[in-house]
Amino acid sequence: MIWLRRRRHGRMPMWWTRRTLLTDPQRLGRWGERKAEQTLRRKGFKTIARNLRSSLGEIDLVMLDGDGVLVFVEVKTRQDERFQPVEAAVTYAKRLRIRRAIAGFLRQRRLSGLPMRCDVVAVLLDRDGRSEVRHYENAFVP
Repeated sequence: MIWLRRRRHGRMPMWWTRRTLLTDPQRLGRWGERKAEQTLRRKGFKTIARNLRSSLGEIDLVMLDGDGVLVFVEVKTRQDERFQPVEAAVTYAKRLRIRRAIAGFLRQRRLSGLPMRCDVVAVLLDRDGRSEVRHYENAFVP
C-alpha cells in the first residue's frame, strides 16, 4: 500500500475518500473545521488561531471579522440531521467549557477591551457528497 503525504492546501488528500470521511468522526470533524474556516475567510474573516486546547476547554477557531471584532467559532459537523439539528450539539455544558477556554485565551494573550462574540458554524455533509454550511453569528454570550 502506498501512503501519500497529506497536501497542505484545502483539497482532501488523494487517500481520503468520502467513505473514509463518513466512517471516521475525527477526520469528518477536521474536514468540517477546514470547510467552516474557508467559508468564513470568504466572508472577510482573518484566522488568528485554530484548535486551541487547554485544560479549561477547546476553541475550534479564533478569527477577526471585518469590523475588528474577535470571533470565537465553535464548529459542529454532522452527516445527517435525522435526530436533531447540528446546532443543538452546542449544549449548555459545551458553552461553559468554551467560555472558560475563552477566558484563558484572553488572559494568556493579554487581550482585554476588544469587542468579541461567539459564533457557531454548522457543517452538514450528506451521503451524496454535498455539503451545507450554516453560520450563526452571536450564537451565545462569551
